[in-house]
Amino acid sequence: MMKLDRYDLNILAILSRDGRITKSRLAEAINLSISPCWERVKRLEKAGVIEGYTARINADVLVPRNPVWVQIELKAHNAESFARFEALVMETPDVTECVAVGGGVDYLVKFEARSIDSYQRLMDAWLVSEVGIERYCTYIVTKTVKRAPLPIELVD
Repeated sequence: MMKLDRYDLNILAILSRDGRITKSRLAEAINLSISPCWERVKRLEKAGVIEGYTARINADVLVPRNPVWVQIELKAHNAESFARFEALVMETPDVTECVAVGGGVDYLVKFEARSIDSYQRLMDAWLVSEVGIERYCTYIVTKTVKRAPLPIELVD
């Protein structure tokens, strides 16, 4: 694990909120000159701590969508079954997030569906496929309460 000091943590906290901040404003915000600040950013990128820079797109403005979370339990619990399910997840554009979990279910999957009907048609296709879903439970999102970047504790 990479050792980070307060400057690194401050850089990460600022960039997680504003990836478009200028080099000079970033350096000023963390109280370093531009060159050492930018060297730190490049080091964090090279180490893989900073994976990239993206824009947060408000999909609701573009197309109506229905976020749906689904708990999924597979029939078989072996490497082949997990790999088959995960491959299906990777090739399904409506799936925007998937995590393997412990505690009675195997996966939590987030769909961004155009409609509840389109989500259900997709799930029906998954059920008759050879992916091996034993049971699933659907949670329709009624509102997003919080969406935030990863919290990064600042060192004083």
